[in-house]
Amino acid sequence: MAAGDEERAAIGASAMRKALWRIIPLILVAYLFAYLDRVNVSFAATDMNADLGFSATVYGLGGGLFFLGYALFEIPSNLLLVRFGARQWIARIMVTWGLLSAGMMFVETPSQFYILRFLLGVAEAGFYPGVIYYFSSWFPPCHRSRAVSRFYIAVPLASLLMGAVSGWLLSLDGMAGLAGWQWLFLAQGLPTVLVGIAVFVWLPDRPASVTWLTPDERDWIEEELAREQRLIGAPARHSILAVLRHPRVLMNGTIGFLVIGANITFTLSVPMILAEAAGMGQATAGWMVSAGGVLGVILMLALGQVADRRSDRFFYAFWCAAIIAAAFFVIALSGSPPVVALAFLAFAATAPSVPMLLSSAWPETLSQSELAVGAAAINTMAQIGAFVSPFAWGALADSTGSFDAGLIGIGTMVTACAWLIWVLRAQVRARMMQPAVV
Repeated sequence: MAAGDEERAAIGASAMRKALWRIIPLILVAYLFAYLDRVNVSFAATDMNADLGFSATVYGLGGGLFFLGYALFEIPSNLLLVRFGARQWIARIMVTWGLLSAGMMFVETPSQFYILRFLLGVAEAGFYPGVIYYFSSWFPPCHRSRAVSRFYIAVPLASLLMGAVSGWLLSLDGMAGLAGWQWLFLAQGLPTVLVGIAVFVWLPDRPASVTWLTPDERDWIEEELAREQRLIGAPARHSILAVLRHPRVLMNGTIGFLVIGANITFTLSVPMILAEAAGMGQATAGWMVSAGGVLGVILMLALGQVADRRSDRFFYAFWCAAIIAAAFFVIALSGSPPVVALAFLAFAATAPSVPMLLSSAWPETLSQSELAVGAAAINTMAQIGAFVSPFAWGALADSTGSFDAGLIGIGTMVTACAWLIWVLRAQVRARMMQPAVV
């Protein structure tokens, strides 16, 4: 390596090290609470459904309505993020969803459950694709998977925290006249508001606006991002409608519909599935979820590192999806509690890595001018999957008296998802081998 290249590499390493330490911890905490507020209903479900008389269909519809609200307001939210800036808009998102999540403690009827879950989705809409868009202005491709993996570990960390804390919160049943599930929503909703305020105060907007980067470091980031855009090339058309019809937006969205729909559906019912298929009580299921969270963190950090080094995020996403599909089939078809437990751990270890790897690759498939709307559109399709699947899952569970048919269904969904990931990988690799557009 020439002396000039060594100096440039040192500048880039310094810039990325500073950006990681200044940005990732805050985004990590924000997404941790986002995921807690999204899935804490799964731990509240057993007692809440019993207290309020909710059937599996009512719970499945309410669980899915979050994602309908999220999907409907995803694109408008991301457009507003571009207009007002990531710092202000992400802070707004967090404050409103924290208040609504705490408000879940007041639910008494199915209608109230539906309305609050839908509004919670509306409030959180735009958060994840907004973060991906925000990262595309900070982290070049050779560092992006590591950056995304370091905040996306919030998903398995949320499982770890939920498993460890939710049992204790549920045990507060009767304190101050509140049920345990009400304490769960209150204790995990209000801290989100404080994190939103912290985001507003401390999250930096763009590299050009901060003083902790040197001029050379700011230039390095801008040059690396510009190089990526030259490889991708300019879009043929710039309208929002053209982005929504973009083949790679539709392909990524279909993949998200399948994998997020399946993963969220399963996650919303994990304690109940482990009770039915493996005979676990709430406390044991909680610790099993925590163990899965630890495995998820370890694998995600490792895959983020390897995927950046090999510049092939789709390859690892494919194999993770294949393992998830196999885990669903095993849980449905095996009557052995130890085998079910192992299959669940395989799911928990790999499930968070698939969306992390795929969303890290969105900026490789779309130009910067397409990314804000494109990422929102992709995530919208994923959230529609997360709305439809839990409702169908609940209806199947009510009609068959078991989760087995639903597990076969989501296993089939993820199998199709793995095939589409492989097809998209071939398309992107062929495109990146073409000469850059200057």
